[in-house]
Amino acid sequence: MMRLLSYRFRYLMLYLTLIHFSEMANQQVRLLLLLLVVLLSIILLIMSEEGLPENISLRYSWASPSGNNRASDDSFFNISKPQTTPAENPIALLFRKNFNRIPQWDFEDIYHQDAPPSLTTCPQSLRNSKDEDFQKAFLPNIRVFMHKDNFNIKDWNRLSHFNNPFGFMEMKYDDVLDAVKLIPKPTEPLLLPKPGGDGCVHCAVVGTGGILNGSKMGAEIDAHDYVFRVNGAAIKGYEEDVGNKTSVYVHTSFSITQSLYILKKYGYQSAPHDKGIKYVLIPEGMRDFQWLKALFKEGNYQNTNPRNYYSGQYNESRYYVLHQDFMRYVRNRFLKSDNLNKGFWDIVRPTNGAFAVFLALHSCDTVSAYGFMTEDYRKYSNYYVERHHKTNVIFYANHDYILEKNLWTSLHVRKILKLFMRTGS
Repeated sequence: MMRLLSYRFRYLMLYLTLIHFSEMANQQVRLLLLLLVVLLSIILLIMSEEGLPENISLRYSWASPSGNNRASDDSFFNISKPQTTPAENPIALLFRKNFNRIPQWDFEDIYHQDAPPSLTTCPQSLRNSKDEDFQKAFLPNIRVFMHKDNFNIKDWNRLSHFNNPFGFMEMKYDDVLDAVKLIPKPTEPLLLPKPGGDGCVHCAVVGTGGILNGSKMGAEIDAHDYVFRVNGAAIKGYEEDVGNKTSVYVHTSFSITQSLYILKKYGYQSAPHDKGIKYVLIPEGMRDFQWLKALFKEGNYQNTNPRNYYSGQYNESRYYVLHQDFMRYVRNRFLKSDNLNKGFWDIVRPTNGAFAVFLALHSCDTVSAYGFMTEDYRKYSNYYVERHHKTNVIFYANHDYILEKNLWTSLHVRKILKLFMRTGS
């Protein structure tokens, strides 16, 4: 009897033990299944991360045994908040002295272009030229003027690769920005067809060359719809040869101020200031941006109010500033001098007169150029104001006068413009 009870007790203990181990096994299975589910979820999240939006990222962090480095502030993973692209900063200054010739960039011949101009109704417009070389180089909608609405840090960084006046090499962003943010966006094209005309915009560009002495071209010049003049545009006393009308005056801060001193003995008293005249500044260097800042704020530039030089005709709605892309385009596609490959490359640029001619080519249907260098330039004085004594043409290192002379002749032969010449055709 006692033996039977002993066996029953052993069977009971074995049964209870089996039940205990069975429950433990079930718990382990459940725990294992739970861990498998969690692990599978993590794997799916990792695999799907590539499909998340770019402004969402997953960050995974495992807790250490000590409890430090808990999963990103107590979360197993973290979805970051949408972030904006970091603001672009001005690039480091580039210095001209580090280049012994003009540097070449892969974006050298890339320019901003504005909306295409409306189709001209002028049958003889230069835009209708069949000259293939001209049409290939000419960009009718090149960005001509700079203003506060087309200036940004991205453009600054691009243009900082080019020396002045073609860019901002060696200049500081804030110094230039102070001036550019004051330049208003033009509210209308530089020139419009004259009411009652033939639908064409006819322009004359008057240089300062001695070829105009005794030319008696004044009446012909003034007969154009618009007349461009540059630099020391002396008129009083020279009307018979150069006319007396000025519609657009192209200048730098240096030329408008220094002409008063250089040409004073020839009777020059002020820059042209016809009623309604439009002024175009060539920003050739930092001093021009300082000039602009003083001009728009009615402050002082070298102890003088710049507005005084415009004889009461300054009006910000009629004041324009050439864009660096436009000037670089003129140089690269039409006036790329061999001197750019020499040690003084950084001062080489087209003349103010050349920029005026190309401004006219982009603003007018027909262009006639007077007072520019021709093949027989040795016959004439340097400037038309020097009419009482013969002087020689001065070749300054920063301009390639022969290259420009050849271009004017070529454009004349190809009927892109009309070049005034005293002899030959």
